[in-house]
Amino acid sequence: MHEDVDLGHTLAGWTGWALALTGTAVAGVGMCVWRPGIPLGLAICALAVVVTWVLHLVGWGKPAGPRPREQWDWRIRDIEARTGHPGCAGCRLAGRVPPPAAAEDRTPGDRAPDGGALRPAGGLPVVPSPARPAVPPVGEGAL
Repeated sequence: MHEDVDLGHTLAGWTGWALALTGTAVAGVGMCVWRPGIPLGLAICALAVVVTWVLHLVGWGKPAGPRPREQWDWRIRDIEARTGHPGCAGCRLAGRVPPPAAAEDRTPGDRAPDGGALRPAGGLPVVPSPARPAVPPVGEGAL
């Protein structure tokens, strides 16, 4: 059904999803019948974030954007995680900022280390739009 699409399924993603779902369910039960469930559920949700981040850093996540077809399986480790992914907030928080690659080495849609787009996904050059005329303040100018 989805043979030609990188759905991004990773061990980090599935583990984080399962923990977050469990935490949400526990918090929901806490709201209805068991008051200690609210802080416990929120703690499990916070644990989901930390576990997902750690699994991403050790290579069980994926960089942003599509991966090569041979890396689509969720059991494939991401070897680039050791040096950090360009534009990845999780890698930046861990102090893993990869050296910027030359612009010609990047593919369309790549992101700069600061998160800004280098080239649009279509690969066409970005052409700045002409300056817009100043809009007069309210009350000035006739309508």
